[in-house]
Amino acid sequence: MKQSHKTILVWVILITLFVMLFKMYNTSEETVQEIKFSTFVRDVENGVRFEDVKIVGNRVKGKYQDGARKFKTYGLVSPELLEKMDQEQVEYAIDKEEESMWPSLLISWLPMLLLFVLFFVFLRQLQGGAGKAMSFGKAKARLNGEGDKKVTFDDVAGVEEAKEEVSEIVDFLKDPRKFTRLGGEIPRGVLLVGSPGTGKTLLARAIAGEAGVPFYSISGSDFVEMFVGVGASRVRDLFEQGRKSAPCIIFIDEIDAVGRHRGAGLGGGHDEREQTLNQLLVEMDGFDGKEGIILIAATNRPDVLDPALLRPGRFDRRVVVNLPDVRGREAILQVHVTNRGVPLNDDVKLQILAKGTPGFSGADLANLVNEAALIAARTSQDNVTHDNFEMAKDKILMGAERRSMVINDKEKKITAYHEAGHAVVAMLVPGEKDPIHKATIIPRGQALGLVMRLPEEDRHNMSREFLFNLMAVSLGGRISEELTFNMQTSGASSDLETCTKIARKMVCEWGMSDKLGPLTYGAREEEIFLGRELTVHRDISEETAKTIDSEVYVLVSKAFDLAKEILTTHIDVLERVAQMLIEKETLNREDLEKLIPAPTVPAPSPTEPGFSLSFS
Repeated sequence: MKQSHKTILVWVILITLFVMLFKMYNTSEETVQEIKFSTFVRDVENGVRFEDVKIVGNRVKGKYQDGARKFKTYGLVSPELLEKMDQEQVEYAIDKEEESMWPSLLISWLPMLLLFVLFFVFLRQLQGGAGKAMSFGKAKARLNGEGDKKVTFDDVAGVEEAKEEVSEIVDFLKDPRKFTRLGGEIPRGVLLVGSPGTGKTLLARAIAGEAGVPFYSISGSDFVEMFVGVGASRVRDLFEQGRKSAPCIIFIDEIDAVGRHRGAGLGGGHDEREQTLNQLLVEMDGFDGKEGIILIAATNRPDVLDPALLRPGRFDRRVVVNLPDVRGREAILQVHVTNRGVPLNDDVKLQILAKGTPGFSGADLANLVNEAALIAARTSQDNVTHDNFEMAKDKILMGAERRSMVINDKEKKITAYHEAGHAVVAMLVPGEKDPIHKATIIPRGQALGLVMRLPEEDRHNMSREFLFNLMAVSLGGRISEELTFNMQTSGASSDLETCTKIARKMVCEWGMSDKLGPLTYGAREEEIFLGRELTVHRDISEETAKTIDSEVYVLVSKAFDLAKEILTTHIDVLERVAQMLIEKETLNREDLEKLIPAPTVPAPSPTEPGFSLSFS
């Protein structure tokens, strides 16, 4: 039985006993009436009928026969009274032994004793339960036991460079003398840096699994409490546990919760987080590589960590865990399919799936496999098909379908033309661009419809032409509404926001403005305690600010003109795509390629004034 179930059972038993005793106590006290002895004598002389009269020493108890009312009284029962009771035929019993006083005392004091027991149990729960309220300074690190599944490097795919970086840590834990005999020391701390879901925690567990050593895992937020000094105490306790189990690995996940730059906390110089960080720095100085303790930490915000934490001698090795490339994604898919025992249909090619999921992390790919298996199970299939994976990918990228949402014909038509505008511009805009994956007017997530584009390969840089085409595509929906219905709707709000952000970044951050040149404007100020951008510092003059606004407007206007020319020239194509969307609700890439012709003239530079395009 689990500990939580035992605790609940104990509380139920104690509360039940308390209620039963309380009712017993109240019943014994409230229903028995104490009367004067003279009243009892008078009632006997007057012939009042009694039942179950019992005489114990100088105590008489019984009940009246007429109303079944219980009574008790105290007095010396004389032989004359007994003779009178015999005359009146009152049945009685005489007990010469005095009853023990312990039962009555027990009934009187048991509620108080029970309350004491409840209080004692409550204190034990505080001291040893999940909350550990009476043991603040104990670390909450979890030690992987023998019953836990062993993770090895075979379970980690898509991060080959990171595995090579940490492989010598495994060698050190297996054979320390290989390094110490020549005076070398293994890095005391390893910082795993990467986006969420890239496998930092899994890699740390794999290091421990390969080396066969204990693995202590704890979150950075577990050190932080409302009580001053608790975090520092937990740090000391954690390293003390590590020394007792050496060689071992101590893993701190999300270390940025406790390792942020000192002096930036909302609590000032005496912030509890800073005390915890100071203790962590002291402990990392207090052990050397020969002890066999390896400290591994993971974060996706290395820029907010305190410099003292990153200096040589502490976290002196930084391992970047990047998003997987196409080969890495294929390997990750293979690992999850194999470990989960997912039966695949013959039409499933993991290489094709890997090519169609650029930008997916390891966690995203695990979710993709799981969603595809769930979709296949809903329809009672024997295996998972390629269509199941495509449906799962659409759900992850675009959100779940909301087919129950009621949309009238007018809104459905507006949405169809809006999405058709995006699709036509995305297909016909010349130059560098991402191909369309799917267009739909089925409500998904928070959108009434959308056009999803996926790059054919991993993209690490974006050219000016690519960014300009992105702006033109984002404006295609608004322009389609104006050309078809001669109206504007609020459905283009996110499109306009996206277009404006791209244009402002091109001007202010990426130096893609001919007037302003290769400069950056507007220093971003980030609150290091929160780890997010709060304000943009105004380090420019009023004249420069006007020029920036003007350049942003020029870029957006040119993108607007380009998209409008494409849709005006191909208004018949726009009609066909919109009508097909109304009929089928969803069009994939092959459907759109049949409906939309390819452009024949390359795009001129978007910075040239008065540029124009012609299409077939």
